[in-house]
Amino acid sequence: MSSLLPLYSLSSIPTPLPSPFSRSSTSIFLPRPRIPAFRNGIKCAWEEPLKYNNGKPCIPIPGTEKPTPGRLASDTAHLEDELDRNNTRLQIFSGTANPALSQEIACYMGLELGKIKIKRFADGEIYVQLQESVRGCDVYLVQPTCPPANENLMELLIMIDACRRASAKNITAVIPYFGYARADRKSQGRESIAAKLVANLITESGANRVLACDLHSGQSMGYFDIPVDHVYGQPVILDYLASKSLCFDDLVVVSPDVGGVARARAFAKKLSDAPLAIVDKRRHGHNVAAVMNLIGDVKGKVAVMVDDMIDTAGTISKGASLLHQEGAREVYACSTHAVFSPPAIETLSSGLFQEVIVTNTIPVSEQNYFPQLTVLSIANLLGETIWRVHDDCSGEFECYSSLGID
Repeated sequence: MSSLLPLYSLSSIPTPLPSPFSRSSTSIFLPRPRIPAFRNGIKCAWEEPLKYNNGKPCIPIPGTEKPTPGRLASDTAHLEDELDRNNTRLQIFSGTANPALSQEIACYMGLELGKIKIKRFADGEIYVQLQESVRGCDVYLVQPTCPPANENLMELLIMIDACRRASAKNITAVIPYFGYARADRKSQGRESIAAKLVANLITESGANRVLACDLHSGQSMGYFDIPVDHVYGQPVILDYLASKSLCFDDLVVVSPDVGGVARARAFAKKLSDAPLAIVDKRRHGHNVAAVMNLIGDVKGKVAVMVDDMIDTAGTISKGASLLHQEGAREVYACSTHAVFSPPAIETLSSGLFQEVIVTNTIPVSEQNYFPQLTVLSIANLLGETIWRVHDDCSGEFECYSSLGID
């Protein structure tokens, strides 16, 4: 499964001591551990995805974690001695939006989060100061622009500016949830395209690269004038569904609207090429949806509704009601981003769904947990992506497609 890369010539590399994060002519570069591709169209990247129990957050206890699946033991042993001395080459800093996810990513990578001071003045202004040197480092800033979107976005911009002024070599904005992505076009006259504006702000603040998860629309990648790595949360959700005792012959994947057909079709293909159904929706205003019709057959089947985000849950709940009317036996809701604006919690916990499956791109507060909710972690997925971006090795021994990355 693994392959050896060609050695680099002495003239093409610097002369410092060899480190696990730099290539040397006297040692063979160890590729990052490979993630197995889907088998039989169902199994996904992770043998045991990090997840929470239904309705209950799970906090890992240091020292009790099992070895990360997929990471070679020889790799870990080889890196162990050099890690403390060389981990300054790669630095991960967390904003205040989702520190738990940032910590999980750092744990997967065997690193510690960088020390950073973030505070707010009495008038609401944000102050950021790095507490350690990042000169010449490859810096990754983990900060989703989730609610409060404006504050978290501004915090990300100031963090990028602080790293740029501290002479970081490369700055990557890791944005698990990219806010303002829904404002990606002009559907009416005299509207702004806020997604393009936010992309410009991130670029002009000094970011060299963006790593985002499940953008609302793929065209948002074109708004950036810097490279964008687009990661999909599907492998984590698919692996969880594969671990459940579901009869895949009775599954039907449902898109809650016409705009999500491509996403649902890709999801269905990896679920043993399950049939597809589409809910025809008419939107009368922002966060207001009215279901009109169902395209496809769901009678007696287990319906899996797939969307990129659940905001007020109006669209997905009305779609679930229609599916029950059309004879669906059970309805599952799968979404990457759990925005959960009111009255989403009341709607999702009303009994329409057998289970609501989301990821932790956005932190879900404890008071918003309900029995049907399952939160999966994408820390391994983002951590592995960061390794491959940092090592510049994706095209050399394995393509990004195994991680579900554009």
